[in-house]
Amino acid sequence: MEFRGVMGGLYRISEWIMRLSVINLLWLICSIPVFFFAFMGLVSPSPDALKSMLPILAILAPFTLFPATSAMFAVARKWVTGEEDVPLLKTFFRSYKENYLQSMVGGIFFVIIFVVIAVNYFFYLKQGSSLRVLAILFIAFTVIIIISLFNFFSIMVHLHMKIFQILKNSILITIGNPINSIVLLICNGVILYICLTKFNFFLVVFFMGSIMATFSFWQFNRSFTKLQTKQQALEEKEQQRLAEAEAVAEAEKEQSDSDNGDEPIEISLHKKDENEKNKE
Repeated sequence: MEFRGVMGGLYRISEWIMRLSVINLLWLICSIPVFFFAFMGLVSPSPDALKSMLPILAILAPFTLFPATSAMFAVARKWVTGEEDVPLLKTFFRSYKENYLQSMVGGIFFVIIFVVIAVNYFFYLKQGSSLRVLAILFIAFTVIIIISLFNFFSIMVHLHMKIFQILKNSILITIGNPINSIVLLICNGVILYICLTKFNFFLVVFFMGSIMATFSFWQFNRSFTKLQTKQQALEEKEQQRLAEAEAVAEAEKEQSDSDNGDEPIEISLHKKDENEKNKE
């Protein structure tokens, strides 16, 4: 039975609330170790508790948080590409299994990059004023890597590539599309800020991750579709140019054949010679 009007709108809204909340809960459940230690660090009265938890979080994230996030992006991809009624549990856990290895390797890569950036940032921050400027440069690197992380998950669930190609393309897309990258960063930052400051527990548990994943893949798919359209237009122009060049070459060849009257005689004599040899 299909509802229309106000009831139809309310039904669709409730359906999307259910979808987003289910996927967000699955994401949290599959990432329990990471969120548990992060929560313990945040609620601890010690000011250095969260810092002491960072090494544990860095070790656990590639094996729990990254595979769960890739599965959440895979479901978001289905929604964005028009498959809204996919089975949520089946799609999530199948994608979790299929993308586990690539997401784990990618997680290790990004964790190492973040550690290197953090070490260099705090090192240069303690130096003199001339070297302290380099700390700002590492902040810029952090922003690029964070945006690349969203593109990494979108590419992994959308395209068949090897892990190093995914990592390379995620960084190239981030740098090559600065406007889209800035929009992606600002919008996800706003979502994160609202979820952490307004109704923080409710939104974090039920909506934060799934909304960010859906928006991130929508933004990526929009840019990717435009890139495909441009590439297809260039290929069509190239094919048209080659076809015109072949047509010109064929016309020149026909003109050359018509001007040269000896060429058909050579072909005839050649065939005749072959027949005479066969008779002998």
